[in-house]
Amino acid sequence: MDLGIAGRWAIVCASSKGLGKGCALALAQAGCHVVVNGRDAARLEATAAEIRATGAQVLAVAGDVGDANIRAALLAACPAPDILVNNNGGPPPQPFGAIARDDLLRGLEANMLTPIALAQAVLPGMAQRRFGRVINITSSSVRAPIAGLDVSSGARAGLTAFLAATARAMARDNVTINSIQPGSFDTDRIRGNLTKQAENRHVDEAKIRAEREAAIPAGRFGQPDEFGQLCAYLASAQAGYITGQNILIDGGAFPGAF
Repeated sequence: MDLGIAGRWAIVCASSKGLGKGCALALAQAGCHVVVNGRDAARLEATAAEIRATGAQVLAVAGDVGDANIRAALLAACPAPDILVNNNGGPPPQPFGAIARDDLLRGLEANMLTPIALAQAVLPGMAQRRFGRVINITSSSVRAPIAGLDVSSGARAGLTAFLAATARAMARDNVTINSIQPGSFDTDRIRGNLTKQAENRHVDEAKIRAEREAAIPAGRFGQPDEFGQLCAYLASAQAGYITGQNILIDGGAFPGAF
């Protein structure tokens, strides 16, 4: 399927690995030029080289997207993006009673304030050019909160609510704003969690993985490339009538009809 976005420019935050990389690769396969970003410069350059193999033009900006200077560098590399994919790592799990004010502020900065700042920077130009796609990678925990991820869930829910009215206001300019809510995907983050759980329970990691996957109706973890394909569709020319939506991709794990 031709997504109608060949030649367009995309900024994909936190895209040296995991879901962000899946999005960047899918957009490149659709013909986009891509600006990738990540804190590990060596890993980022390896990802950029992999994506360049698709024939796409790829620029790499190393650093934490939560840093205003790195955001400025992203926008300097791509001053007129057609597509923005907001993504950032979430805070580590914490018991509710252990959450301090500084933990809250860090979580809000990373998962709410940073993507808002980037959206504010790019939306006026998108509206002027009459094409824009902003896709926020949030979490299934926004829909069904997970114990221990209170800071992440709260910040990502705040981002979702903050941009909801703007999504409607921008729709007439062919600019859409949507979020994707991932469930369990086979990424470094979930593999690290599996390792910790196995250590805490003194069992083999494969046993923990099997238990987690068995709890998902699809019977497996998701793959970053299938997440990326959903992102690419939401960025497509054909997706202009989809805005203000929060699309869950979790293998059926959320037990709701709506």
